[in-house]
Amino acid sequence: MNLKNKIEVIGSSVDFYNYEEDGFEYFYFNCSETSVPEPMVNAMCGLKLLENEKQKLIMINHMVPQGLLNNLGDTFSHDVEHLDDGNFKIIFSYVDTKSKNASLDNPSCSG
Repeated sequence: MNLKNKIEVIGSSVDFYNYEEDGFEYFYFNCSETSVPEPMVNAMCGLKLLENEKQKLIMINHMVPQGLLNNLGDTFSHDVEHLDDGNFKIIFSYVDTKSKNASLDNPSCSG
């Protein structure tokens, strides 16, 4: 993973990076050392970057962001991996007809 491509993401409080691998463009951010509501806010900012099925968002967090996942419903698919350091890696993927209509302007937790 090449994290040298730092990008500006409006509204975020952590650094975001992007890289390409295996035909996909990945956006990456780490919220493992932040507290509520920063992970939710940063994830919502990052999800706005996804415009098609060839882009994915990787979030590193100290816990599974269940409130975020509940808010998103089925508008983005996601995979969760428990990392060796105790953090979680959540990979969000664009879902053609659903993601483009997702409401990403209200970063409030619902669970």
